Amino acid sequence: MLYRHVCIETFAAALPPEVVTSAELEARLGPVYARLKLPAGRLELMSGIRERRVWPAGTRPSTAAAEAGALALEQAGVAKAEIGALFHCSVCRDFLEPATSTIVHGRLGLPGSALNFDISNACLGVLSGMTMAANMIELGQIRAALVVSGENSRPLMENTVAHLLADTTMTRQQFKDAFASLTIGSAAAAVLLTHDSLSRAKHRFLGGASVANTAFSHLCQGNSDSGMGDGSRPLMSTDSEELLLRGVETAQAAWAEFKRELGWTEATPDVVCTHQVGRVHRDRLYAGLGLDTAKDFPTVEFMGNCGSASLPATAALAVQAGRLKPGQRLALLGIGSGINCTMLGVEW
Repeated sequence: MLYRHVCIETFAAALPPEVVTSAELEARLGPVYARLKLPAGRLELMSGIRERRVWPAGTRPSTAAAEAGALALEQAGVAKAEIGALFHCSVCRDFLEPATSTIVHGRLGLPGSALNFDISNACLGVLSGMTMAANMIELGQIRAALVVSGENSRPLMENTVAHLLADTTMTRQQFKDAFASLTIGSAAAAVLLTHDSLSRAKHRFLGGASVANTAFSHLCQGNSDSGMGDGSRPLMSTDSEELLLRGVETAQAAWAEFKRELGWTEATPDVVCTHQVGRVHRDRLYAGLGLDTAKDFPTVEFMGNCGSASLPATAALAVQAGRLKPGQRLALLGIGSGINCTMLGVEW
């Protein structure tokens, strides 16, 4: 997919105020660690995650997503009347019905003419939303779109800890299957896209490529109570080692297609932002794609894996840190359980 008339006005991120360290989680899981003879410090050592953030208890995904959306509108200086579509792309949703996008739409005061609905694609949701928005802008159907995500990890974190403590027959393998749930963090992000005729920033959205490897959709699955709204009790089982292997395999296929589509090489991107999963994942991904890790902008150490908000929030923080200069190329590399992979290119 290639775009000629689409710009990204801004990436915005809203981070929760409460910090939960890996050491604190391990202290809560002390009886489990003692029974299974697991060494202290294992969580940070295996994941590279020192801490993650969580929203105050009772925070809805729509509240977090609307906060990021409002920040994006303010940063871009785009009038609400210009927004032709709003896509809510979190794993987390307020409830099954109606779409969480309707709550965000109302909180932001967007016009009734703005199309809105939820897009669900695991951790790849925001990149899928960006693609949908860019397609509509390129076709001339709308002039601007807002893509938002509000991930709330507290219910999964709390229920996972409670489940691990309650199951006195749990084996090391079963603990391993729950390990990824202890790496999840909370964040909200928003991306505002416009037609180039409306753009002030002129950050060109060039296009990208996607690859599906759905034979491995069983490697990471959440239970039916996975909305992660207030009162939900989600659990998730993840074969982390196999998911890492197959995810990098899928990314390699997507990277080859991405380079063909945009005419890029490994040397082209100046900055790379990825879906932040863990330190081992990052190292394996960069090695598999032949990319220089010096181009990476890491956030996983202090944010954890924030689902669909991870990559766009990382891009927002990279911009805030001054890592992107005018004319530089930004690669957005997203992988979501399923397995789906989307890679997008931006000329800043």
